[in-house]
Amino acid sequence: MLRLGKREFGTHEPVIMAIVNRTPDSFYDQGATFRDEPALARVERAVAEGAAIIDIGGVKAGPGEEVTAEEEARRTVGFVAEVRRRFPDVIISVDTWRAEVGAAVCEAGADLLNDAWGGVDPGLAEVAARYRVGLVCTHAGGAEPRTRPHRIEYDDVMADILDVTVGLAERALALGVPRESIMIDPGHDFGKNTRHSLEATRRLDEMAATGWPVLVSLSNKDFVGETLDRPVKERVVGTLATTAVSAWLGAQVYRVHEVAETRQVLEMVSAIAGHGRPAVARRGLA
Repeated sequence: MLRLGKREFGTHEPVIMAIVNRTPDSFYDQGATFRDEPALARVERAVAEGAAIIDIGGVKAGPGEEVTAEEEARRTVGFVAEVRRRFPDVIISVDTWRAEVGAAVCEAGADLLNDAWGGVDPGLAEVAARYRVGLVCTHAGGAEPRTRPHRIEYDDVMADILDVTVGLAERALALGVPRESIMIDPGHDFGKNTRHSLEATRRLDEMAATGWPVLVSLSNKDFVGETLDRPVKERVVGTLATTAVSAWLGAQVYRVHEVAETRQVLEMVSAIAGHGRPAVARRGLA
């Protein structure tokens, strides 16, 4: 059972997390949702297309201009409050590694803290415990926030992923974060080269076997682009293929840009696996 905000999800119920970047320099949309009204329109569309979670980020993941904690909070806190006012039932997630930003967005109504940098600030899990909100525990290979991997090596990348993410999840639980609100994330691209991310995908069933819900953030990432030799705007097909494999291997939560397309993929995989059923069933009955 996964419980976030006002929602509960069964073990085999896929959950879509829609990305809303509150940054002027996003790798994917180059700041299309930096201003309030386009960002709110994005939230409305994502919810209509089937997203249960809105993931709000105030800092670009990759290298770029420095963004202080104060500026990150300025970009996210008021927006969280407005999304909560307009969409009282949606699950609001904030992508941050900073405890002070985490506390501020929780005060504004966030339900989930998405720690994409692997617990680099141990205080963030303490914030999640204090506010009784969810937490995403991610493997980032020990990388500092907003840095790219350089000649990183693992004896066994999945063993390292499991050691880090399960350790972070167990620490969060011990601090008081509700067990049913903790997820683990292999951290595709974060502290990994393309082969590491492909292997992490291939072995996702090992993460699912831990019993912690698995979140994957695959959308248009570099490992997809390098595998297919495609630029950012031409990675949707590769992303959806990876999504289908991840769903088959037991992932539950999907952080995405393309909500409607992801929903169709997840519904198809669920039906093939026997967890879902066709929306209609007319063939052979007339």
